[in-house]
Amino acid sequence: MRKLSFFLIMMLVAAGCGRVKVTPSPRFDSAPLASPCLVQEDSQKVIVRDYFPTMVESDTMTLVKTPADPFLSWVLLHLDGGDAALVVKNMLPAKMEGCEPGKVPFITTVPVEGKEDRFRILIENQADDVLVLWQNTVLDKEHGIRVIDRNTLEITVPRNARRMERSYVRAFCANASGIGNDILVPVSYGKVIRDTKQLKRTDKHAQVLYSLMIDRFVNGRTDNDMPLNSPIVNKKVDYWGGDILGVTKTLESGYFDSLGVTTIWLSPITQNPYDAWGQIHDPETRFSGYHGYWPYYATAVDVRYGTDAELRDLLAKAHADNKNVILDYVSNHMHIQSPTLTAHPDWTTPSDTPDGRPNRQLYDEFRLTTWFDDHIPTLDLERPDICAQLTDSALFWMKNFDFDGFRHDATKHVPEQYWRMLTRKLLDNFPDRTFYQIGETYGSTSLINSYVKPGMQDAQFDFNVYDTFIWATTRPDGSFEGLADRLAEDMSVYGSHHLMGNITGNHDRSRYICLASGDVSQDEDQKLAGWHRDIRVTNPVGYSYLKMLHALNFTIPGIPCIYYGDEYGQPGANDPDNRRWMQFEGLSADEKDVLSCTEGLAALHNGSMALIYGDFKLLRADRDILAWSRTYMGETVVTVLNKGTVAQKVDLSLPCGLTCQGRNTVSAEVQPVSFAIIK
Repeated sequence: MRKLSFFLIMMLVAAGCGRVKVTPSPRFDSAPLASPCLVQEDSQKVIVRDYFPTMVESDTMTLVKTPADPFLSWVLLHLDGGDAALVVKNMLPAKMEGCEPGKVPFITTVPVEGKEDRFRILIENQADDVLVLWQNTVLDKEHGIRVIDRNTLEITVPRNARRMERSYVRAFCANASGIGNDILVPVSYGKVIRDTKQLKRTDKHAQVLYSLMIDRFVNGRTDNDMPLNSPIVNKKVDYWGGDILGVTKTLESGYFDSLGVTTIWLSPITQNPYDAWGQIHDPETRFSGYHGYWPYYATAVDVRYGTDAELRDLLAKAHADNKNVILDYVSNHMHIQSPTLTAHPDWTTPSDTPDGRPNRQLYDEFRLTTWFDDHIPTLDLERPDICAQLTDSALFWMKNFDFDGFRHDATKHVPEQYWRMLTRKLLDNFPDRTFYQIGETYGSTSLINSYVKPGMQDAQFDFNVYDTFIWATTRPDGSFEGLADRLAEDMSVYGSHHLMGNITGNHDRSRYICLASGDVSQDEDQKLAGWHRDIRVTNPVGYSYLKMLHALNFTIPGIPCIYYGDEYGQPGANDPDNRRWMQFEGLSADEKDVLSCTEGLAALHNGSMALIYGDFKLLRADRDILAWSRTYMGETVVTVLNKGTVAQKVDLSLPCGLTCQGRNTVSAEVQPVSFAIIK
């Protein structure tokens, strides 16, 4: 067993402190970037493998912090003669109470003309502490950092970067008022990337994700259509015939290109049962498994979706078209009559709670054991033997098909050891492949962030930002000030360059456009509304609000995620009304307008390094106006949202002394329920 050692350091580059010797290590140079460790308790246990998942060890360490300790520090890890740094943020509640947001430092990047291996960091609000890393190695004044003045640092990419196709320079900052933003600079063979044309489909930050439900998308061939056609199954929850070939035909048509999509998220493709399950009584119906979330065989393609050959053809054509495909995978449960559970009935969690209640849908009280329904028992993944076998089942899809990652269902209902084991297997088995793993978790930022680590998952869908936007734009008391606070919390917890999914909606929620138009009330039973009313968009303002949501998602940090139909404004209440047949033709004028807007925003996003790797600076937030900037190597994009009923002229100051046509301010005239983007 190799020995791991560590010690805690405070790096004060800006203040000119001495350096701590760091030994370069190819082992850590090529390792995933270790995300910062957030210390929120005075004595916090840290599982080192969460941050450095390719390490053999499963060591833990305990970080002890007090409110008197600095906001920013780092841990030096020593292994096999090589060093790596783990950034530590002191976020104790008592420490954070003393923060003054208006006085925290802000850093941004500008190029050094004629020098492809250099750039400068501009500092606003005087950063007492600046920590700069290349990959997982700390840089200092003798190795990579030159202090120009107290507000400017010049960074030279280390020589080690010349042998790597992709590496990154990161910087973090803090002062006595709190922790500032961070920056992320991608590097190609030692040269700073300044053009999106240099990016590849393996660059995770450059993704635009499109979510589709296979059965409801396109029917590529009819000979595999197998609706139950049962009197006990309402047609809305029967199979409609969408299949993998339909997705391939859409890819070949260029539709995804027009939307700027770089990653296609397929709904689950595993074999589901051939009969009906579940039950509701208004209306009286059972359900088919058209959605794919009731795995019967965990390692077989459902024949109603297609064949192995058709799946491989889709993946090959997507990659040839410079696109990724990720698989929606269900780890939490299997169908009760699946061969796996028939052979191993003891593999499920208890059907009843300790006090004798049915253990059904108790999502918070018994998070890791509750069953979603009688026919889909939860797997006891806290048992190591079951966890090992079920992670192998997930690994099957990566071994036998060229997928680019997973969308993980019900992340918080699956034990953490499952995510650690699966991610480690992916890294061990496919060292040369890049996987993007994004999960579904409802809860606090702290809970969500507990899964967002290199050794677990890359990201989660950001329901909190989505829900706050809904509140801000549809409730009488809604204000963009609340959305600004939510975004600030996101940056504080996930970082300024997170990979969280910025969603337009999903298959479990009413369509946003119908909430914004008032055709679905947040105070009604939204599933019942979809069953008993023909939900349409009767107020055109819903289309304007939807365009504003797209503008938000494409210009804040994170991965824009389009739920199929939201690119043009498909209506719908909650499940199953939000799973209508995809529409490509016969769009109304309003729907065509939204589609055109979505296409334009995607093109802007995909062509802008500032919108992919830029910093984030909030410029204004009040009830009706929200404005922010993103800057990368001197390129700035400013976005302004106006949810008010009157046009507003907005004047904004750029950060760090940046100028536009010789001025430090930009102005925009923003129409009611609209947005403006200034590049």
